[in-house]
Amino acid sequence: MKRDIEYRWRARELMARHGMRTTRELVGPLRERGITLSESQIYRMVSQNPERISFQLLAALCDIFGVEANELFTFTATDARSKRQQQAVTSGENVVRFADAYKPVRARILED
Repeated sequence: MKRDIEYRWRARELMARHGMRTTRELVGPLRERGITLSESQIYRMVSQNPERISFQLLAALCDIFGVEANELFTFTATDARSKRQQQAVTSGENVVRFADAYKPVRARILED
């Protein structure tokens, strides 16, 4: 079965807890750990949910904030449903009504 995964990136919250007001304040600690990123890259990484992130950067952020990876981001996974299943769930029915699904076609009678 297909699953939908949603996650929440919490870098901004952790920065606030550690008294960091701007993303510029992360440049130094990241450089100390061997990671060189521009200020704009750090801003995008903090303010948006990153699609890809290196393990080295993830480990550096965990070290800077003194947390484990599960505190840096949280996620939820739910079963994905097809449109038909979602309609059945929202309408309260588990079966598609035949009268709604079938539309009759007018018959044509031909003479010999």
